[in-house]
Amino acid sequence: MAVPELIRIVSRSSPMALAQVERVRAELAVLHPGVRTEVVPVTTAGDRWMGDLARLGGKGAFTKEVDAALLAGAADLAVHCVKDIPADRPLPAGTTFAAFLQRDDVRDALIHPGGLTLDELPAGTRVGTSSVRRRAQLAASHPHLECVPMRGNAGRRMEKLAAGDADALLLAVSGLERIGRMDVATDVLSVETMCPPIGAGILALQCREDDAELVDAVSGLGDPATHREATAERMFLHVLQGHCNSPIAGYARAGRDDLSLRACVFTPDGKTVLNAHEWAGRLDPATLGTSVAVALLRQGARELIDGIAH
Repeated sequence: MAVPELIRIVSRSSPMALAQVERVRAELAVLHPGVRTEVVPVTTAGDRWMGDLARLGGKGAFTKEVDAALLAGAADLAVHCVKDIPADRPLPAGTTFAAFLQRDDVRDALIHPGGLTLDELPAGTRVGTSSVRRRAQLAASHPHLECVPMRGNAGRRMEKLAAGDADALLLAVSGLERIGRMDVATDVLSVETMCPPIGAGILALQCREDDAELVDAVSGLGDPATHREATAERMFLHVLQGHCNSPIAGYARAGRDDLSLRACVFTPDGKTVLNAHEWAGRLDPATLGTSVAVALLRQGARELIDGIAH
C-alpha cells in the first residue's frame, strides 16, 4: 500500500507534547524515508485550565480538541499519551489506534532543590502535585509530607518550584526524559513506592478509521509488547469505570511468554489500599485486564470509587 506524501500530525501545543511529536516524526522518517510531516498544534481546554480537572469533565480535557481536528480532516494523525485518554468510554466514533510506540519509563521522579530523596524529606515538606494517584500513595507511605496542588506543563511546574510554591515536585520520568531534563531528578521512585498511572510512558497514534492508507503506513511504528500492556491496562480501567478523581494505579509487564498486571485502588487519604496482581499467558490481554478489575471489585473497589466526589 502506498504511503501518503504528507502526514499532518495534530498534538497539544505544550513543549512536552511537541517533543513527543518529534519522536514520531523521527521514527516515521526511518520507516518511510522521504515522507513529509507537518505539525498541527492545538491548545486544549486542559492546557488552558489550571483548576481541578474534574470540573472540566476529566481527562478528556486534554484530547477533545485533538480528536476534533482529526475528525474534521484538519489533521491525519494524532499523538496522545495513553494516560491522558479516557478509558471509561470508547474512542471517538470514526477513529482508531494505529500503533502504540515502544514504552518509555513508567516511574515517577522527585525533584528537590536540596538534592534529597523522598525518604529523606523532613516532616511538613510541601510536595507539588495535583495527581490524586500520587497524593493517595504519599498519604499512605509518607503521611508526614504535605501535598500542594500544582498544574501546568513540566517546565511551568519547575518554575513554580523555583518560585517557592512547593519544596519538592513529583513528575513522570518519561516526561523529563522527553524534554531533556532528567538532570533535575534527585530520586527515581520504584513502582512499589509509587505505582504508575494506567498507560504511563506510552504514546498512541490515532487515525481516522477510514484512512486505511495511513493506518497501514504508521502501524509499523507499533511495538507488540507495548500493545499488549496498553490493551490490558485500558481494559482494566474500562471495567473499573474509574473517573479522573479516582486514585487508580497500575501497570502491565509483557515478557516473551507471559503478561502480568498489577493494579491498586486507593481512598484519597491513602488509608485504604486495594491490591491485585495477576499473570496471563501469551493470549488475550483484555481478559487479564478484566480479571484484575473484577478482583478489585470483589474487594470493594466500586464502593470506594463511587464514594469519591467527581
